[in-house]
Amino acid sequence: MGKRIAYVGTGAVGGYVAGHLSRAGYDVTLIDPWPEHVEVMRRDGLQLSGLTAAERCVVPVKALHLTDLQGAVKEKPFDIAFVSVKSYDTEWATLLVRQYLAPDGFIVSLQNCINEERIAQHVGWGRTVGCIASLIAVELYEPGRIKRTVPLGGDKHTVFRVGEPHGRVTRRVEEVAEMLRAVDSAKVTRNLWGERWSKLVINSMRNGLSAATGLFGNQRDTQEGPRWVSIRLGSEAVRVGQALGFELEKMLGMEPEVLARAGEGHRDALVEITGVLLEGVKKRSDDQRPSMAQDIAKSRRTETDFINGYVAARGAEIGVPAPMHGRMNEAVRRVERGEVKPSPQLIAGW
Repeated sequence: MGKRIAYVGTGAVGGYVAGHLSRAGYDVTLIDPWPEHVEVMRRDGLQLSGLTAAERCVVPVKALHLTDLQGAVKEKPFDIAFVSVKSYDTEWATLLVRQYLAPDGFIVSLQNCINEERIAQHVGWGRTVGCIASLIAVELYEPGRIKRTVPLGGDKHTVFRVGEPHGRVTRRVEEVAEMLRAVDSAKVTRNLWGERWSKLVINSMRNGLSAATGLFGNQRDTQEGPRWVSIRLGSEAVRVGQALGFELEKMLGMEPEVLARAGEGHRDALVEITGVLLEGVKKRSDDQRPSMAQDIAKSRRTETDFINGYVAARGAEIGVPAPMHGRMNEAVRRVERGEVKPSPQLIAGW
């Protein structure tokens, strides 16, 4: 456990992972732009909770304000830096930590959306690794307090998928995967880009929809109207990903082609996907809501342009229309600008 690890962005996912790695004895430094969050972590530790008693703990952590990071020049450089900020903050976060990396150090994108290229343009592809967090559902609900609202993946679902952009298995991605097993199940993937797009499909079905409507995850999936919108969003995203040549993975029990056909109105496929979504409701807390809905509740900027907006844009580039994603992106932007309040009425008639 001699490697020095930095986490730039210790909100929901970053804080959850960094906290559990600290709990496991890894040398982790948490770096965050929210001053109150940093101060609470310094004073009281990082409080983590989940659906089981074993997940509840208070972890002493080394937490730094952004302005404190300059002091790292007096210490051994970081061997691994995880970037866990919002997509729109990726580049400054990469530049911030780059100068404190060891010569053979590298950056891991532990984020929603597809940000590896943004990182690589500042550190090079040879120092860029991707990591998908699949079905983790965590929320930073108060400074220094993070809760997980879905069960641990364990041997039933692999949460962390670590991969090289070139697809080969290397010692460093094996090392990162082993490290993340202290948090939940993890594996090395040869299919980083297919994993990335598969996660984007799920995010594009849920995040913007909950942000625009104000619905929590279980409300979104149990109500017929929002669920049908979600399925059609997933269908469009699958078709764009397939056209781009990605090898899509099974997503939370849904086969990509079945999801695509469900959104296109094929009855058997629709019945199957509806069953998967309703089964998922039984496994998560009623207060689970996607990160974008959390952002709206906190009056923060969302990642809609990097999720629904991105699917719509990539589809337009290759001639595979994704009109639902364009509409969803604009609906979220209207809520974000304060023009309208989150409401299921915003998707009425879709």
